[in-house]
Amino acid sequence: MRIRPCIDLHQGSVKQIVGSTLNDNNPHSLQENFVAAQPPSHYARMFRNDNLTGGHVIMLGPGNEEAASNALMAWPNGLQLGGGITLDNAADWLKKGAAAVIVTSYIFYDGRIDEDRLLRLNQAIGRDKLVLDLSCRKRDGFYYIVTDRWQRFTQETLSPRTLEHLSSYCCEFLVHAADVEGKKAGIDAELVAFLAEYSPIPTTYAGGARNMQDVLLVQKLGKNRIDLTIGSALDIYGGTGITYQEIVRFNRQNALN
Repeated sequence: MRIRPCIDLHQGSVKQIVGSTLNDNNPHSLQENFVAAQPPSHYARMFRNDNLTGGHVIMLGPGNEEAASNALMAWPNGLQLGGGITLDNAADWLKKGAAAVIVTSYIFYDGRIDEDRLLRLNQAIGRDKLVLDLSCRKRDGFYYIVTDRWQRFTQETLSPRTLEHLSSYCCEFLVHAADVEGKKAGIDAELVAFLAEYSPIPTTYAGGARNMQDVLLVQKLGKNRIDLTIGSALDIYGGTGITYQEIVRFNRQNALN
């Protein structure tokens, strides 16, 4: 297991937000935990210097293309990129320096898996350059995959069958627990354990991590095979629960084990 870095972009700035408060119809509902004074490249260089690999840049809505390019130029082929990725722009983002592209809404079109879009994207860029974002919210006892910046429920649930099927098209899964994202109130332990049991490919969980105790809980429940992303609780993003140096130290120690 390793802790992967993240750079979330909203309206051109690096931010940490409460994911469940994103609402295109009511922008005033957005709850921001942190807005950075530094550009995305500041964080990308930091991650590069400390060899925090496998991280991602997420564009939360329009107006983030320049900021995303700024991060990718600071660490070419060092960060994955997600947010608004389609067949039309995926290859361009890879040329701009994305290590891989992360896709949700384009594949889960009109509430269901669009098999044709999935196949065409896979063929266009290759399985090793495609990460599927299976971010989800719980409803009626099931984890439903959500799209459009976690606002829209699809008809697809996270299931062993879904994970197995999609794994043949992509190299990794990224799963935000949208109900706890940004709240710093603890991880979704049930979801982490489920991913450890059923995901057949490398998977990163994000959402709710508060401190090193939560890191160790993910390590235990995830059977040391589910990676973790920490955002709002991290000191470089205004948090007080965990320091950046703790993350660097954890990854270095785990790499030796």
